[in-house]
Amino acid sequence: MGLDLGTKTIGLAVSDTGRRIASPLATIRRRGFRADAADLLGRAEARGIGGLVIGLPRNMDGSEGPRCQSARAFARNIAALTGMPITFWDERLSTVAAERALLAADASRRRRAEVIDHVAAGYILQGLLDRLGHLAAGRP
Repeated sequence: MGLDLGTKTIGLAVSDTGRRIASPLATIRRRGFRADAADLLGRAEARGIGGLVIGLPRNMDGSEGPRCQSARAFARNIAALTGMPITFWDERLSTVAAERALLAADASRRRRAEVIDHVAAGYILQGLLDRLGHLAAGRP
């Protein structure tokens, strides 16, 4: 399951069982860590999710700022509640790519606001899936 962590929402995406295609799933409105974790882990359990990939919002120069620290803290806190593996994926420009895709699909401003977070989570998860596919094929 891919996660795009924001201050007000968490975008969720899932992959097919073959781990080839990421699909946007939903957006969770943040209400506090305990409520967010219960919602997230409940959805993960219901779907038989095997692991989490959390978007790491690095700065454009590759450095890590406060948002990265927040994502790492979220991961540490979730790890204490589940045995699922958790990894990070550089999410630079994932929201920009999601916005462009929604504009290309002629989504209204209101619709874009509703789905941008879980579409961005789909880009995060797809990046990891593509990398895993390359590694499995023996390509760097």
